[in-house]
Amino acid sequence: MKTKYPVVLAHGIILKDFKFFRAFGKIEKILKAEGCRVYTSKTDGFGTIENNAEQLKADVLDILSSENAEKVNIIAHSKGGLDAKYMIERLGMQDKVASLTTLCTPHKGSQIATKILGFPKPIKKFIAFWVNTCYRVFGDKHPDSLKVCEQLQSGFFAEDVLNFSDKVYCQSYSSAMARSRDDFVMGVPYIFSKKFENDFTDGVVSVESAKFGNYRGNCTEGSVSHSEIVDFMAGKKKREKIYAFYVNLCCELAEMGF
Repeated sequence: MKTKYPVVLAHGIILKDFKFFRAFGKIEKILKAEGCRVYTSKTDGFGTIENNAEQLKADVLDILSSENAEKVNIIAHSKGGLDAKYMIERLGMQDKVASLTTLCTPHKGSQIATKILGFPKPIKKFIAFWVNTCYRVFGDKHPDSLKVCEQLQSGFFAEDVLNFSDKVYCQSYSSAMARSRDDFVMGVPYIFSKKFENDFTDGVVSVESAKFGNYRGNCTEGSVSHSEIVDFMAGKKKREKIYAFYVNLCCELAEMGF
């Protein structure tokens, strides 16, 4: 299995490559073992959409140069999908991206972000200060967690029909948890997300909000959380399904000529 164009994995907030930690767990390694040319974005963990779009553009241009390729396929998780949309639409990258696949991206915003912004201003500023400080240590160049939260709650740049839709193949997937106990990490967020969204949710993003372009349904069968879909703290059986999803996804892109 080898796609025509290199694959770029674009991560969302919080999870990013740092030393021995990988934003997509072993997924990049699995895809490379299948013969795919794969790279993971080097964007900030808590950078704004505009900031990360600029960083993603630089990553893509470097990959195109090193691979001597015309385009890339982007597989984006969570906010990474919003970063990629902004890059393509606003930064003139329509001709450099063959396909955009978003996974659990809050195209219509996240109610959890909305509720966080309802906290008293001193608490928000205190939390934002420490998040930004930590992520500078983790390598972020321009962390701005409060602005990121504002962008996620508002559904910033969340139009379903974009000017590049005729140039870039766009598809999306969601995931959903069945019960809070299905994932220790997302258990508590799931309880609040389920209440606020009044919809199936992966613990952070509702299924409805994840729909964009050609919506393909949930990534896998069964209960899978927002973080498990990128191989974070997933059990063995879930990991096998998740790895198979990414492999099949790249096989489909290859069959489509991407």
